[in-house]
Amino acid sequence: MNRKWMRLDNAALIFPAIRSRVWVNTFRISADLTEAVDPALLQQAVEDLAPRFPSLYVRLGRGLFWYFLEQVKKLPQARPEYAFPLTHMSAAEQKRCCFRVLYHENRIAVEFFHVLTDGSGGLVYVKTLTSRYLELKYGINVTPEKGVLDYKAQPADWEMEDVFQRTSGKYAMSRREETAYRLSGTREPGGERHIITGIVSTGKLLEAARACGTTVTGYLSAVMLETLAEMQACHVREARRRPVKITVPINLRKVFGTDTMRNFTLALNIGVDPRLKDYRVEDLCREYDRQMALEMAPEKMAARVAANVNLQRLMSIRLVPLFLKNLIMRLVYNSVGEKKGCINISNLGRVDLPEEMKPYVARVDFVIGTQASYPNNCSVASYGEVSCINMIRNIRETELERRFFTRLVKRGIPVYIEEGTPDRKED
Repeated sequence: MNRKWMRLDNAALIFPAIRSRVWVNTFRISADLTEAVDPALLQQAVEDLAPRFPSLYVRLGRGLFWYFLEQVKKLPQARPEYAFPLTHMSAAEQKRCCFRVLYHENRIAVEFFHVLTDGSGGLVYVKTLTSRYLELKYGINVTPEKGVLDYKAQPADWEMEDVFQRTSGKYAMSRREETAYRLSGTREPGGERHIITGIVSTGKLLEAARACGTTVTGYLSAVMLETLAEMQACHVREARRRPVKITVPINLRKVFGTDTMRNFTLALNIGVDPRLKDYRVEDLCREYDRQMALEMAPEKMAARVAANVNLQRLMSIRLVPLFLKNLIMRLVYNSVGEKKGCINISNLGRVDLPEEMKPYVARVDFVIGTQASYPNNCSVASYGEVSCINMIRNIRETELERRFFTRLVKRGIPVYIEEGTPDRKED
């Protein structure tokens, strides 16, 4: 593989086409340390990792037929947090580097343009960056395990593979499904985003999920579905109501057995039609598990992958000039891309670290951006005894967060609320 430039992976093809002057698909992973960050040492760590992660230290380039990723000539500079999280990443910034490294007091944060990787790949980079920083600051040696890579090792070709191409099935699955209920509100000017973080006990969350016979993601999805059904009943007359659905990103690495650093997730829309009956959380947990069990079979996932990959392989599509591809992808995305789900719940899961790092890392956060058309999203990360549920929005109204966290409290899960941004809290 030529490591000077790369094609976008199949999942990344859509992101440059649908970006705008006020919206780009980005996400953020951060680690809170026990002491203030030393900017010079953080910059040294950023530079030390460049040879190990050639698929990340890249800029977005534009060709006649496709976008491409080209390795940067000038390495990114770690810089102080300068605005609210996930501030718009402009096209000019994407042409320099498709991720940014930020720090504020004791926090290290990395924000990724989704063309590079997904949450699982981003977490490997943030873990490795943090481990290298801690080695430089404290003179420790961190064992390369639990998602921390040896920064001195040579990257393997399979780490940069577009695995969608290899795992695509013979037959493509139809994407047809019913349009979901849409959240709405008063948009903030300039694309400003608000984050409300609900901090809960991981043990309490696990206990509640196990009592319902499901996973943490399943339990949170069920509580969110109940919340969405309640909001729709309050705001939409019965004749115009629709299904409520949670969009859940599925990490295909676990399905197909790979550790690629590039994008390798597919989104499933899991939900119910509240017009049929009044669902309790326990009912919704069972429904979540039933739908997941049906959809998670490798052959079904391969068929879903094929629905995307087959289009990319068509010669008639490949030879279409890029400006026309962008127009077509935007039209398709605007007509169907985000109408099948109400909100994402993206759970990074339990973050584990090598023993040498644990005394220095106090907290881990995961924040996904809002979508192009709907205003709210939810992301979760657990570290140690604490789970952080980050609810992001680009509207003024806080109704969804208020209803959702109130339901968790009523179900025996105390929630400590941080409102504002992760770096500028108004507790």
